[in-house]
Amino acid sequence: MSLIQNKKAYFNYEIIEKFDAGIELLGFEVKSLRGGHGSLDGSYITVRTTPKSTEEVFLVGAHVPPYQPKNTPQWYEPRRERRLLLNKKEISEFSGFQRERGLTIVPLSMYNKNGKIKVEIGIARGKKKYDKRESLKKRSAEREVGRRLKS
Repeated sequence: MSLIQNKKAYFNYEIIEKFDAGIELLGFEVKSLRGGHGSLDGSYITVRTTPKSTEEVFLVGAHVPPYQPKNTPQWYEPRRERRLLLNKKEISEFSGFQRERGLTIVPLSMYNKNGKIKVEIGIARGKKKYDKRESLKKRSAEREVGRRLKS
């Protein structure tokens, strides 16, 4: 069951490959996401090297509002960077994708799996303007066929 989705990612990017990852969240962020609040619009995923020279993967730009705004700590930032939980092999794979020109790593959705919040990650290549127009035409044609079959 998907909690929140990044619908624009499928329109703006051609998804090449998909991965799943855990995410490090605070307790009230989990409650907020389970309530269906939050947005992945404009967010992306980056690989960073820590001072200990290890690599970590972060979700940047995702908006998770507080569950109860009046009970939220003063220091809480809704658009903070959140660490993704991956093994070393997956992290090195992501750093390779990040270095490759023309590829972007975007979050596609957040969902609940066995009581844990997971992030579906897509390796994507940006669409050109004519590709976007083509997908709009395809969508409107499918909608028209659906209307005709309905009546």
